[in-house]
Amino acid sequence: MPLFSIILIILGLSLFEIIISVDNAIINAEVLGTMSKKARRWFLIWGILIAVFLIRGVLPWIIIWASNPSLGAIGAFTASFSSDPKVAEVIEQSAPILLAGGGTFLVFLFFHWIFLEPKNYGLIGEAFFHRQGVWFFAVVSVLLAVIVWQAIKINPLMAFGAVVGSTAFFITHGFKENAEKAEREMLEGSGNMSDISKIFYLEVIDATFSIDGVLGAFAFTFSIPLILVGNGIGAIVVRQLTISNIDNVKKYKYLKNGAMYSILALGIIMLADSFGMHIPEWFSPVITFAIIGYFFWKSYKEVKKQ
Repeated sequence: MPLFSIILIILGLSLFEIIISVDNAIINAEVLGTMSKKARRWFLIWGILIAVFLIRGVLPWIIIWASNPSLGAIGAFTASFSSDPKVAEVIEQSAPILLAGGGTFLVFLFFHWIFLEPKNYGLIGEAFFHRQGVWFFAVVSVLLAVIVWQAIKINPLMAFGAVVGSTAFFITHGFKENAEKAEREMLEGSGNMSDISKIFYLEVIDATFSIDGVLGAFAFTFSIPLILVGNGIGAIVVRQLTISNIDNVKKYKYLKNGAMYSILALGIIMLADSFGMHIPEWFSPVITFAIIGYFFWKSYKEVKKQ
C-alpha cells in the first residue's frame, strides 16, 4: 500500500474515532468529576492501554477471525502482513459478509439518530424526521428485508452477515441505554460507589461505544495494524479531551451531526462494496474529512456568534 494511502487512512480513522466518541467523552467527563485526582490519572494513563490494545486492537482481530475461521487465530492477525495470494483470496471472499454486517449496523445507527435521538438540527429535514420517530422500526425493518433479499441472490452468508449486523445494533443499543441510566444513577448518588468501581464502569462503557468505531474502521481498511494505530490515536485524543477540554468541545454543537452523517456515508460505502461496487481506498477518508469539516465549520460559526 502506498505511504500516502496509509497516512490518509490513519488520519481518517483517527478523526472518525474522535468525532464519534464525543458522547462517550462527555459521559466520562461527568463521571470523572466525581472521582479523586489519583483515579482520574489512572484512568488517563492505564485506561488508555485497555481502550487501545484490548478493545480497539483485539476486537477487529476477533471480527476478522470470525469472518475467516479457516485462517485460525494467528492467521487472522498475520493476514494483514501476508503477501500470500491464498490468504488474500480468503480475505477477499469473506469481505462481503463482514461489509454487509458492518454496513447494516452503521446505517441502522444513523436512522436511530435521525428518527429518535435528541439533537441540534444542523440540516433541513432533520426536524421533520425527528417528528416521525414512530416510523424508525418500520424503516429499518424494510431496509433489512431489502438488503437480505438482494444479498441472498449473491451469497446467503452475506444475507446472514446483514442480519448479524442488525442484531449487533439492537444489542449494543440496549447496552448504551442501560449505560445512560446507570450514569444518571451514579451521578445522583456518587458517594455510594468507589473510584475503582467507577473506573470499571467507564471501561465497560468505552467498550460498548467503541463498537461503532471499530465496525466503521472496516470501511477504511481491513488491516488490523492500521485500525489499531488510527483508532488508537483517536482514543488517546478523546481521553485528553475528556480530562482537559470537554467543556469547549460541547460548544461545537453540530459535531454529533457530522459524526452521524459520516456513519451513514461509511455504512453506504460498506454495503455498496459488499455488493461488488469498487470503492477507491482514498474515498472513505476523504468523505469523512469533508462531512466532519463542514459540520465543524458550521459549529465554529455558531460559537463565534455566541
